[in-house]
Amino acid sequence: MRKIVVTAFISLDGVTQAPGGPDEDPTGGFEYGGWTPAYGDDVLGAAIGEGMSRPFDLLLGRNTYDIFAAHWPYIPTDPSSDGYNPGEAGIARTFNSVTKYVATHEPDTLSWENSQGLGKDVVAAVRAMQKEDGPALQIWGSSKLIQQLLAAGLIDEFQLMIYPLVFGRGKRLFGDGTIPAAFRLETSQATTTGVIIATYRRDGEIKTGSFQNSEPSKAELERRAKLK
Repeated sequence: MRKIVVTAFISLDGVTQAPGGPDEDPTGGFEYGGWTPAYGDDVLGAAIGEGMSRPFDLLLGRNTYDIFAAHWPYIPTDPSSDGYNPGEAGIARTFNSVTKYVATHEPDTLSWENSQGLGKDVVAAVRAMQKEDGPALQIWGSSKLIQQLLAAGLIDEFQLMIYPLVFGRGKRLFGDGTIPAAFRLETSQATTTGVIIATYRRDGEIKTGSFQNSEPSKAELERRAKLK
């Protein structure tokens, strides 16, 4: 079985749009693109590096694919090149080499090496891959694809980097159509800049209970009646 893992930069109010730069995704009038760079530190870098040290393939929506394909293949990976950065070069080498499965209506336009389309039925294709042996399937960005897979109950794990910001608008990780589900916290740590890094895994269905009295008071009954 291949595990499907969402890796996401997310604000306190659930926004995941354009974390990397102002021109990344300004759709809907989003004005705060590039909200993650100011919070970088060694702790965050180490966590991202650890996540990339294990075998994985990428599972991407078309918009995120286009953003990545216009960036990572152009990062210098030769130490003698101008502008060489060891951290970025490591990510570029990894992303360039892994297989990229893309939700797209135009698979013939996937020019980044090791890229292939998922076909017309994206959910069916991902469900079939999930049953195969192989490395984990990591999703970065790809908010529309995440919504499809959440609705189909196909996501196993969330690796969230939660930033101390609220936007009030923007594309959110958990949108309409999300199937209710419970998760358990596997790991968590805080960076020096206030980012919470947390890993959550599926943990069955939501369990409910009550702190109310077994025999509701008259005031409580009246309160409930007003809600109908």
